Amino acid sequence: MCAERRFRQPGNRRYNMKRMLINATQPEELRVALVDGQRLYDLDIESGAREQKKANIYKGKITRIEPSLEAAFVDFGSERHGFLPLKEISREYFKKAPEGRVNIKEVLSEGQEVIVQVEKEERGNKGAALTTFISLAGRYLVLMPNNPRAGGISRRIEGEERNELREALNGLTVPGDMGLIVRTAGLGRSSEEMQWDLDYLLQLWTAIKEASLDRAAPFLIYQESNVIIRAIRDYLRQDIGEVLIDSIDAQEEALTFIRQVMPQYASKIKLYEDSVPLFNRFQIESQIETAFQRVVDLPSGGSIVIDPTEALVSIDINSARATKGSDIEETALQTNLEAAEEIARQLRLRDIGGLIVIDFIDMTPAKNQRAVEERVRECLEADRARVQVGRISRFGLLEMSRQRLRPSLGESSGIVCPRCSGTGIIRDVESLSLAILRLIEE
Repeated sequence: MCAERRFRQPGNRRYNMKRMLINATQPEELRVALVDGQRLYDLDIESGAREQKKANIYKGKITRIEPSLEAAFVDFGSERHGFLPLKEISREYFKKAPEGRVNIKEVLSEGQEVIVQVEKEERGNKGAALTTFISLAGRYLVLMPNNPRAGGISRRIEGEERNELREALNGLTVPGDMGLIVRTAGLGRSSEEMQWDLDYLLQLWTAIKEASLDRAAPFLIYQESNVIIRAIRDYLRQDIGEVLIDSIDAQEEALTFIRQVMPQYASKIKLYEDSVPLFNRFQIESQIETAFQRVVDLPSGGSIVIDPTEALVSIDINSARATKGSDIEETALQTNLEAAEEIARQLRLRDIGGLIVIDFIDMTPAKNQRAVEERVRECLEADRARVQVGRISRFGLLEMSRQRLRPSLGESSGIVCPRCSGTGIIRDVESLSLAILRLIEE
């Protein structure tokens, strides 16, 4: 069983409750932590110095069309132009109905104005990924105002609950040219509550369309909420016992939002006034620090080593001081199971996205390999990001991919080391000295 599930069992003496902790005492950085008792299981940090663009909506202008890439580049007000693939362009922007295969040069023109939403933040030398298929997230629903073929029910909802939500969805008045997704938070909600959420999103879309007519591109039309509002909107559910906030202003902001959107949870919002800092009270500062470390220790003495590269993130499991297990195979299995749990947690804390390759300790029995694969999948079930997990190969490697929800913790809170340029090593004194001597000889 995954560690988080064990921890939540009422029989465990360490069991308290799940909480959302919001640290807003430093205006330069807002931090939201989700904890189960004193175990940190999710983290979101927003820096005031770094502008967050994801989910923002802009009026942009097409500056270049690249038929070879089947994409257009859009000036939406950022230093770097955004990348808009053909598949992300709504047909409402086509100059004429295409005949057969769509030629991007024939349906779009340079200088054309489009309403776009940022799907992925800028990374390295890549511009932001854009879409014209707008998504507006509410408490229970996600409205796609120009994508009628999209929609449905969250993939996390299964069985009878899915059927109940489908019935509730059928009771909503949805414009025919729009799509709708029911979020996990919609479970147990009546058609009336969902209709209220839908009406709010429809009003928001009307305001966005009207604002887009105000002036010529490029400019920002709609800005996504800050991390406090996003966290309450996306994470606050029945199983969260309380939301502790250590700033009066942040508490007022949260209460204003929650009274409008989910007043039944207003009593969960509490001001933290203790002299001991909020995150220290729940002993999670040290857990946050592990998200910045290359090596993370495991309970039995082993460790995992996380190395991001340009192409992928590699994770190595080390059994150096592991003590669990009566023999080599048992030790390898137990260390790998512990590693699977910690890796699932670290992926969320660091918000690592893209391709991930895990080098597990070699295990001979196939049943042990299947047990580790199952533990990985089990511990990833609570992850908000879409995750695809492969099987352990004959080389002991497990490949997986994780949806990039936002820039990783390393990208948003760190800089590339100016000394080693991110490689992690520099030439030693002897090698550098000899190189200098050779330069002198030249």
